[in-house]
Amino acid sequence: MAKILIPTALRQFTEEKDAVDVNGGTVAEALTQLTAQYPNIKKNLFNDQGRLRSFVNVYVNDEDIRYLDKDATKLEGTETISIVPSIAGGAIGVAEPAAVSLSNEEIARYSRHLLLPEVGMEGQLKLKQAKVALIGAGGLGAPLGLYLAAAGIGRIGVVDFDVVDSSNLQRQVIHGTSDIGRKKLDSAADRMRDINPNVRIDKFDTGLTSENALEILKDYDIVVDGTDNFPTRYLVNDACVLLKKPNVYGSIFRFEGQATVFAYEDGPCYRCLYPEPPPPGLVPSCAEGGVLGILPGAIGVIQATETVKLILGVGETLKGRLLLYDALNMRFRELKLRRDRNCPVCGDHPTVTKLIDYQEFCGIRPTPPQAAAPIGDVIDVTEVKQKLDRGDSFVLIDVREPYEYQIARIPGAKLIPLGELPKRLSELDRDADTVMHCRSGARSQKAVDLLKQNGFKHVRNMTGGILAWSDKVDPSVPKY
Repeated sequence: MAKILIPTALRQFTEEKDAVDVNGGTVAEALTQLTAQYPNIKKNLFNDQGRLRSFVNVYVNDEDIRYLDKDATKLEGTETISIVPSIAGGAIGVAEPAAVSLSNEEIARYSRHLLLPEVGMEGQLKLKQAKVALIGAGGLGAPLGLYLAAAGIGRIGVVDFDVVDSSNLQRQVIHGTSDIGRKKLDSAADRMRDINPNVRIDKFDTGLTSENALEILKDYDIVVDGTDNFPTRYLVNDACVLLKKPNVYGSIFRFEGQATVFAYEDGPCYRCLYPEPPPPGLVPSCAEGGVLGILPGAIGVIQATETVKLILGVGETLKGRLLLYDALNMRFRELKLRRDRNCPVCGDHPTVTKLIDYQEFCGIRPTPPQAAAPIGDVIDVTEVKQKLDRGDSFVLIDVREPYEYQIARIPGAKLIPLGELPKRLSELDRDADTVMHCRSGARSQKAVDLLKQNGFKHVRNMTGGILAWSDKVDPSVPKY
């Protein structure tokens, strides 16, 4: 009997089980048993033609089988099958250390480094000469900024355009309560300079785009990816390949994290691992699914370690290896990665030779005004409040998860999580006036679409969700 390990992002479809035992002579048979037992997971693994989706990787033990025939990949019965969906050598070419020196203050500051034979004076001078671009000053960017500055990286470019919110402080440790409302860029730079005034901080108050990425990144030796969305993750990857810069990658979700080094020497890039992004909305964000506040620290520190090793030219990097971290069970696993010779970016005959529209590549398109939801399909939170106050006959459905319902709720709302809605339609009256709501309005719009497809005639989405309810109706309802 083989064991299929279920990643956190897909456990909502397996009754929160982290592993499922299946019988099967091949990988294909094992996956077929999994989808037969848990039908809702199928669309996340296979496309309409029954092929494994390109943003999902399958490993048997630690071997990537994407390039093998899963229908013919035989199982002996004791293998571990890992489903890994996308949820983002030697020394690099830094200036010769002889061009700079360390002051007495710096020698005292970095004394514990200088005592390491692998670092020493020569290595610390390499760090001082190095230039690192940090994309994002949020969850992963917070520990990265702290430790790269403390390590003595001479020049750090930080790219970010967001502002500090109270919900950031649970994990973004570079910011403090007094920074709420400030630009993350300014908050992070102040903290990094406080840790090490010898470090030069370049601030880029902008989002990374196809128009500015090459210009921003060209002057740095290494790019560290601290992003939290697929368009920017693919953009960073492609820019690094085109500029021949190592891409130190990390990603986090709930209790799980990933880390590796892409686009380094002859190693794979991000597109070799995930040729295409998942469809919009299929993979939940941390804002929807949550994240353990300590997790970015663990993954960010791994990224910082890989960055320092690349600069020093010591140890074995994560090139060609994907490190998986399960904080809930405190386990590290390692999977092999290989460069795809047919990769459109880093392959033998690349077809992507310039940066593209990554929003479009990831299926994110601006909604034209004429394509907006019909007036009858939406309802403002203030109107919902008026209907409740008047005692109107209507049904208010909350499609969030039970743990979200415990955080904040609207009196009178009935909880039916979105994942349970298809099998609970019989509980609802198809002719009743029905209003759906969630945290911000995205999941409840999916619920409205589902109900309309099943013959519900009077169903609307409460725009803005419970966040808008807190803003416009009842500030005592907590925001999360």
